[in-house]
Amino acid sequence: MIIRIGPRDISAVEPLAEALGRPVSDREGLTDHTVVAHWPGLDYYTDEERIWTSAEFAEHLDDPNWRHPVAVSPHGDRHAIWHAAVRLHPDDRDLTGPEWSEIAHRIARVAGIQRPGDDHGCRWIAVQAQPGRLDLIANLIRPDGTWTAQPHRLPALLAAESRRIEAELHLISPRTRPDPQQTLQQARFAGRPRQAGTVDATSQLAGLLRQLADERTGPLSTVRGLIEHAAHRLDGLPNAYGPDSAHQLELIARRLYGIQQSLDTLAAALPAAAAPPLARPTPPASMPTRAPGPAGARFAH
Repeated sequence: MIIRIGPRDISAVEPLAEALGRPVSDREGLTDHTVVAHWPGLDYYTDEERIWTSAEFAEHLDDPNWRHPVAVSPHGDRHAIWHAAVRLHPDDRDLTGPEWSEIAHRIARVAGIQRPGDDHGCRWIAVQAQPGRLDLIANLIRPDGTWTAQPHRLPALLAAESRRIEAELHLISPRTRPDPQQTLQQARFAGRPRQAGTVDATSQLAGLLRQLADERTGPLSTVRGLIEHAAHRLDGLPNAYGPDSAHQLELIARRLYGIQQSLDTLAAALPAAAAPPLARPTPPASMPTRAPGPAGARFAH
């Protein structure tokens, strides 16, 4: 599962159209099969007997911009619409509506757009309109006119939450999914003649590669986290070059993640050192046989 944070926007129309895969319309109604999760306050605006159109959902998300015309981000801009797209692996199973809803609420909490017990937080909806994809769209302006603060290193936090969701829902993780090249690489190594000490050397190199690619303590993971943090900071800048530079950094972070996966695959394909054979027990020394003496006789010491 991969979560991508898009550039913030001034309107929810384009992000919602991207989530739906088609233009926003004032004739197309969106049921709870499509809007699988939303902020708690939405129930105060909707009517159970009436289905909102996609245009009405976009208008609802944009409404805080008009209610609070002077609200600005910490960087001084008015781009209040936040959009994150969640994509599953193509080989993942089809999720149920409650599972999509659970994923949406967990991502919303990590992203800071929903806080437990806060019924007056920022407006957001989660749209599941395309196979294997979920989109969260939020307005970062709260009803009181304050700007919602999101956590630092948000991409890294979302990536960690993705790994937990994958483990709990038994989804395919980009980090743990077997690489189809691994079997081929193992066969190549198996077909090569091994000299004395070769296995020990390759085993040590495999350990080194695993350290480099380690997701928690590896240097590549640390660098990737710093790049993701820089991308998040640039994305919030009011300058025009900010979002473009942030997108470029996201691509670099994604390539680093691919390098980590490749190193993991290569480490797994390297031959491991064989376990030392179990030592055979040494047979006891045979005792010299003595001729039987007369009954009760003693041997001299």
